Amino acid sequence: MQYREFLDHIYQKYSGNVKLELDRMQGVLGDLGNPQDDLRGYHIAGTNGKGSVCASLEALCLELSPKVGLNTSPHLINYTERFRVGGREIPFEEILDCFNRHESIFEKWDASFFEITTSIAFLLFSERKLRHNVIEVGLGGRLDATNLWTPDITAITTIGLDHIKTLGGTLEIIAREKAGIIKPEIPVVLGNIPSSPRSEIISIAHDRNAPIYQYDKDYTVSNVKLAIDGTSWDYSFQKYDFKSLKANLIGKHQADNISIAVTAFILYLQKLGLPVDEALIRHALGKINWQGRMQVINRQPAVILDGAHNVQGITALIESLEQIYPEKKVKFVLSILADKNYSEMIRLICSKAGLIYIAKNESDRAATVAEQAREVSLHNAPYKEASSVQQAYLMALEEADPDDLIVGGGSLYTVGEILALSKA
Repeated sequence: MQYREFLDHIYQKYSGNVKLELDRMQGVLGDLGNPQDDLRGYHIAGTNGKGSVCASLEALCLELSPKVGLNTSPHLINYTERFRVGGREIPFEEILDCFNRHESIFEKWDASFFEITTSIAFLLFSERKLRHNVIEVGLGGRLDATNLWTPDITAITTIGLDHIKTLGGTLEIIAREKAGIIKPEIPVVLGNIPSSPRSEIISIAHDRNAPIYQYDKDYTVSNVKLAIDGTSWDYSFQKYDFKSLKANLIGKHQADNISIAVTAFILYLQKLGLPVDEALIRHALGKINWQGRMQVINRQPAVILDGAHNVQGITALIESLEQIYPEKKVKFVLSILADKNYSEMIRLICSKAGLIYIAKNESDRAATVAEQAREVSLHNAPYKEASSVQQAYLMALEEADPDDLIVGGGSLYTVGEILALSKA
């Protein structure tokens, strides 16, 4: 099978098998020899920011050894993005070989697309005898396919209203689902989480005798400064007081995310009996590899791609843009999924928009151009319509002045389609 055949095969055959339960995944992993039991490292959940935390942990662990595995989702352009070893995507041929060797087991258990993907990650990382592994939760936590693994450190980044049909309609219910990744006596690092859902998580951690490390209580983030080439801030945890940490990701929220990663990394080093090296941490934070999150892909005009796809994420995006470009109106290339709270997302976007290029990305779940235009018109923001995300992006580029700012986003699908065009 070639790449496109493989994707068509697993999407068509296995995408409809989604069930939020662990019995099936337990069966798959049991038949595979429980490869996840060979792995140590980090398990990361949260509504927003978990991918950035994972990428930051990868960069930190790569300072210790090249034998680092990273499993994230979704992919922006290529399926291989979900599997990185040593900071590089695993070649498609190796992923295909792993799938072919074990498809009979996936068929036997009627596994889902995500269960197969997670199993492949566990297998490939185990076969390579990787020393440090970073695994991102797909959805929720308690019943996620990644949750049949006991890591060294867990982290929960943020709690927001997203995937409410699946996870529940309140922050407290969602918090309990995400707290399902907490394991007995395994340390858990919490991000900037509101009081009520945080209390739910703390209660579950106490029940499982899991040590808790909280934002603004056990570790602190202060003096955050944003620029187009990155973020700096002061960080403090235990006896460690790092002034003017600098990272190549942009945003106050990224200072928070990366501080979660640094805290988890320090705890991990302590667990391994390794020294905490400030110079190593500083070096790693300049080399975080994470596409589509306040990613600058052009300077004149400035083009930023951001995968914020819910109200919490869009709020962070607009706040970051206000700090870096306080006086500037933004040209947005926009396509949002219909199952999101897109009316509120569009309201926030319109507050910073000079012009919006509205399109419909290739996801089956995408809101139509007409649906989005109707919301934009409620806020009197000027807009233009395009037949595709790529056409909208090309229109924005063609009509831009050198000092304009273009932001592409609304969905990770939208970001992926722009990235694919920019790399073509």
